[in-house]
Amino acid sequence: MVERYAREEMKRLWDMNAKYSAWLKVEKALVRGWNTLGLIPDSDCEKICKNATFDIARIDEIESVTKHDLIAFTTSVAESLGEESRWVHYGITSSDCIDTAVALQMRDSLKIILDDIRQVREAIKVRAYQHKDTLMVGRSHGIHGEPITFGLVLAIWHDELGRHLKALESTLEVISVGQLSGAMGNLAHTPMELEELVCKELGLTPAPVSNQVIQRDRYARLMSDLALLASSCEKIAVEVRHLQRTEVYEAEEYFESGQKGSSAMPHKRNPILSENITGLCRMIRSYAMPAMENVALWHERDISHSSVERFILPDSFITTDFMLMRLKGLLEKLVVYPKNMMKNLNLTGGLVFSQRILLELPKQGISREDAYKIVQKNAMKVWGDLQNGESALNDKGESLYLQYLLADSELVGLIGEVAIRECFEFSYYTKNVDAIFQRVFGE
Repeated sequence: MVERYAREEMKRLWDMNAKYSAWLKVEKALVRGWNTLGLIPDSDCEKICKNATFDIARIDEIESVTKHDLIAFTTSVAESLGEESRWVHYGITSSDCIDTAVALQMRDSLKIILDDIRQVREAIKVRAYQHKDTLMVGRSHGIHGEPITFGLVLAIWHDELGRHLKALESTLEVISVGQLSGAMGNLAHTPMELEELVCKELGLTPAPVSNQVIQRDRYARLMSDLALLASSCEKIAVEVRHLQRTEVYEAEEYFESGQKGSSAMPHKRNPILSENITGLCRMIRSYAMPAMENVALWHERDISHSSVERFILPDSFITTDFMLMRLKGLLEKLVVYPKNMMKNLNLTGGLVFSQRILLELPKQGISREDAYKIVQKNAMKVWGDLQNGESALNDKGESLYLQYLLADSELVGLIGEVAIRECFEFSYYTKNVDAIFQRVFGE
């Protein structure tokens, strides 16, 4: 279903034409390699490289008889040539061609994914600077903790995706590997120089050692890295879904003119994009397990991995590309409500400043245990008032918690009214935001 909406650039890399084009690219590079080493005459090499082509319908027709896609492919290619066709696929086995060709597809696809991640990070960076100083409440266990800024939330996302970017950049090198080592990987029929020539032309590194296939730990690493990337993207989507909840309503997905949220309830504005991203990320993660199970093949090779990879390779790249572009658009258009963030920050009547008070008391010689009792005792009074529907702020804008603390003669006697009031200043919690941004963004 995602394929219907996927970007053409990625889809083209995994359609049947791309698959066979990659195979032909390897086969032609093989011919040129043999020509360089003196086996294939110049005239035959020129004819093959100029005229060799394939016909997908014909390949399907041949495969219906041979039950072997690579043989069907080479037969179709041979039909486009003359006697020189005898040099096509010379000395190599099916997986030499297929695995080396798949490396080209994975490499080019991963480059698109890497660019996608960079675009998402840039979108996050722009929004982070817009909301560097936008106050909101930080939550743990879903419960209000202390003041933070929305910019810090975004900075975390940017930093996290940066780790995935570095991991996948490293993985790009791991998967950009080819082989032309023959049926059992012993290079008996293909000299090592040939493998090096062909891989160099294709922009790949020869596998140091192989059997009949490129080892599937490379593929598993790719799928695991994409799964981890998806986990972080889902984390972002889940946060947006939470922030859009009516009871929170601190941010929401952009709702276009004419858009509908519900067939029955005309007022609905649902977080459909972030919910969709959540689902897509679940699918991307699901490809990691079969990729890891593909590592263990019988002896030098079986084909239990083949049917799996026909699904997970195109689907993982196409789905990840689509998901990242959807996430980018969501973030760029995300509507943020600073006033609601401030309203929610004040919702618990100043309880978010409790640790600030707690840390002042040990300075006056009070044990941490006794300090905790004093601070918590007054905090529990606020919870009681909030449960009874009391207003979090009085007419003067003073919070319930501040009122109780100022009324606590023991506490006032210990640190004084001025010190108590200073503990309710938001600037205390944002004093290091610039320094954190410097560490994250380097600006």
